[in-house]
Amino acid sequence: MAAPMNAGSGAFSYANNSSYQRTGFNSAKNLIKDVLIQSIDVKTLMSSTISNTFTITDLGCSTGPNTFLAVENIIDAIEQKYRSQGENPASLEFQVFFNDQVSNDFNTLFASLPVDRHYYAAGVPGSFRGRLYPNSSICLAYCASSIHWLSKIPEELVDKNSPAWNYGKIHYTDARDEVVAAYEAQFEADMDGFLNARGKEIVRGGVIVIISPGVPDGALANHVGITFRFVESILIGMVKEGLIKQDGVDSFNIPHVYPSVKQMSKIVEKNGCFSIKKMEMRNTRTELEASIDHDGAIMHLRAAMEGTFLKHFGRKTAEELFKRTIQQKSTLYDMMDKSRSEIGAQIFAVLTRK
Repeated sequence: MAAPMNAGSGAFSYANNSSYQRTGFNSAKNLIKDVLIQSIDVKTLMSSTISNTFTITDLGCSTGPNTFLAVENIIDAIEQKYRSQGENPASLEFQVFFNDQVSNDFNTLFASLPVDRHYYAAGVPGSFRGRLYPNSSICLAYCASSIHWLSKIPEELVDKNSPAWNYGKIHYTDARDEVVAAYEAQFEADMDGFLNARGKEIVRGGVIVIISPGVPDGALANHVGITFRFVESILIGMVKEGLIKQDGVDSFNIPHVYPSVKQMSKIVEKNGCFSIKKMEMRNTRTELEASIDHDGAIMHLRAAMEGTFLKHFGRKTAEELFKRTIQQKSTLYDMMDKSRSEIGAQIFAVLTRK
């Protein structure tokens, strides 16, 4: 399992370096609100509960502050819909469950809870690939910038005798078809587990809102991951200098998959627990030529991935790697500027429990 985002509130913390995810949410927040108002029947959901408690979970919440913005947006949409159904939203109570891995920094998360919040908050540690809540106890699940993380690296990728042995690579970016297939198979298995668990936990008529990095239908499956190509080149340079072993690079694989709408739709339909209310590919940047936050990309790389590199390479190598990302950042900037169409690609999906 991948390491959690960087803890605390320091210079390299996720809390201070998650503007990319916040941009993704901000670009989708009005769409989230519109789709929820159209698709969720709050009155019917409340009529099936013992109390007037609307339960929400953020799956993969990390340390904030993005999760709090998302929760407030969702609650506002639910209250608007309830009001439009002739009911008084003041009669609703909201319970929000913030979920992430056991090793997530829940202390930082709860220390930064909004003081003026209008919901009850609780933390739920554990992997969202399996069950987290009792049967039919959740009205709405929200999952942003999380499902692209695999639960584990496929065994074939670290088997030297396998056709999917990922020699000289750290991702399926520019890798052989066997590597791509292994990644895709693991992603499909993970998503099936995710949907099966939510199928039991979410009440009928409840919804899942998913925001995830993705690729357009028809795009070459292995032509993604600008940042990973950059990091890979640094690691190979360290191998050539004798600072790390080639086997250390070969056995390291980034646990990320970027699905297409076609792939996601196929998984949801095959699973059968949910109907697709909306699923589309969007771009978080309003204009293709909009400026790219280069320095933010470097900081986000460390905030999101440092723990994963530490687990495999150790602190000394990880520190050297991130030092070199700063020294060679102009290379990444050039790569990003040449591949603008990849940056900001986002799958937006709303699924309704059958």
